[in-house]
Amino acid sequence: MGKSRPPKVHRYSMHFKATAVRLSELPDVLIQDVAEALDIHPFMLSRWRKQVREGLIVTQGVKLDDQTTAELKRLRELEKKYKVLQEEHELLKKAIRFASDQKRKSSSSSKQTGKTTPSR
Repeated sequence: MGKSRPPKVHRYSMHFKATAVRLSELPDVLIQDVAEALDIHPFMLSRWRKQVREGLIVTQGVKLDDQTTAELKRLRELEKKYKVLQEEHELLKKAIRFASDQKRKSSSSSKQTGKTTPSR
């Protein structure tokens, strides 16, 4: 059996943490979106937000990159649109199933009740 390696521990600078927290505080931006964009676990970002509230991390004076801010907002808008499209897609699939079931029922019931009279 091979030796198991200890998990990698990433050390992030206070500036990185403060920037991440500031990004997560933007309106209409979710913690999950910021964490995904920065390739960190959402729990870690939540912990950093708690540390800011406790005064362990200072976010004052941290300047946010306009491009990153815009990208996070764009990502959030796209996710909202994607969710609507998924819901519409599911509704369309249900409507197609319903219509095909109705067609199947009507064609099978017409075969069962459709009596033919012999021609003379």
